[in-house]
Amino acid sequence: MIQRIQSLWLLLAAACAFAGFKFPYYTGNKLNDAALFELNATSTLLLMVTTIAVGVLALINIFLYKKRSLQLRLCVLGILLEAVLIFLYYRETTTFTLGTYSLTAILHSIIVLAFVLAARGINKDSKLLKESDRLR
Repeated sequence: MIQRIQSLWLLLAAACAFAGFKFPYYTGNKLNDAALFELNATSTLLLMVTTIAVGVLALINIFLYKKRSLQLRLCVLGILLEAVLIFLYYRETTTFTLGTYSLTAILHSIIVLAFVLAARGINKDSKLLKESDRLR
């Protein structure tokens, strides 16, 4: 149900997660190597699997609009998975000797914010439904 605001937030989270495959998180030099390396979602298998899990979770969560409690729990799971993903990226940056974070590293903060705003919208829908049931 795309007309709900939380569906748009979840769609934004999925788009930002899948954009991690294209854009780098960190750019720099590795140990004893003068070549420039980019760290993105395809750098290691664990980063790739976690990024896919976050993106697919956000997309699946859009279509669970009739099960608001499950949708809310999956939003919290998405926030936790994204926190794990940020930690994995940070751990991978320690293998670089020299480098900088890319501007597109902000995408991961946007994913967390989108999941939080989606959870807030789901909570508002639940409260609205409880109020309408009470009035009947």
